[in-house]
Amino acid sequence: MRLIEDFREIIDNYEVVFFDAFGVLKNYGGLVPGIERTFEYLEESGKEYYIVTNDASRSPAQLAESYHKKGLHAITSDRIISSGMLTKEFLDLKVDEGIVAYLGTDDSAHYIESEGLHTLPVSQITAENFDKVNALVFLDDEGFDWCNDLNKTVNLLRRRTIPAIVANTDFAYPVNVNEIAVAIGGIAAMVETIVGKKFIRFGKPDSQMFMFAYDLIREYRPISKKEIVMVGDTLQTDILGGNKFGLDTVLVLSGNTLPADAQTRMTSTGIVPTYICDSAVIR
Repeated sequence: MRLIEDFREIIDNYEVVFFDAFGVLKNYGGLVPGIERTFEYLEESGKEYYIVTNDASRSPAQLAESYHKKGLHAITSDRIISSGMLTKEFLDLKVDEGIVAYLGTDDSAHYIESEGLHTLPVSQITAENFDKVNALVFLDDEGFDWCNDLNKTVNLLRRRTIPAIVANTDFAYPVNVNEIAVAIGGIAAMVETIVGKKFIRFGKPDSQMFMFAYDLIREYRPISKKEIVMVGDTLQTDILGGNKFGLDTVLVLSGNTLPADAQTRMTSTGIVPTYICDSAVIR
């Protein structure tokens, strides 16, 4: 593990940079100050970059637009690789017909729209359509009633043998410097324990996410894993996932992992990045 003062040094050593989103490029206050300089340098240097995110709350186009509104225009929809994209691929291959129920916002349902399938929020499951639900997807922690809809989800999964897919494996996310909120991955873990079934997960730290991104690049250029670096703020998702896939990793201290906690968390988890840097902002 090396401490790096200027993120520019990391960019110079790799051909492709994978960035996590929340805690790396943006946080509860908006864009991380100065992150625009990093993308200007990436463009000037001819480096490739992708946002590899567990955020399945909106489509890649909508996620890109959210950056544009904040003044960061370098991130386009084709640069965003979301765990929701793997969920859609699974549904296309494994679920032929019927209803795909979901917990999340209407925007998040973009990922589960598939030919021959009807998407439906859990709140709209009734006695008449109950037997037609052939899959359930955990997409986002907003857009549903945490009491009624979670109870309905538990009882659906107790009574039906259908795949339950977790499109965002994050357990929590920071809402300010001192507080966190429960993310959909945390909700899914609770429901999984209650119903006693194993759910299908897409997103970091699972390798499918990195393989999806890696294969996407290899469709048009030769690239080795040694030429790619993963940048994230969370040891258990970004860094563990990158390490497992064979990528060099950068832990930035601008999000989930605070400078005062970094060493303790690495010691307790055994998850060690290749580099540590204050942020993904170049000086």
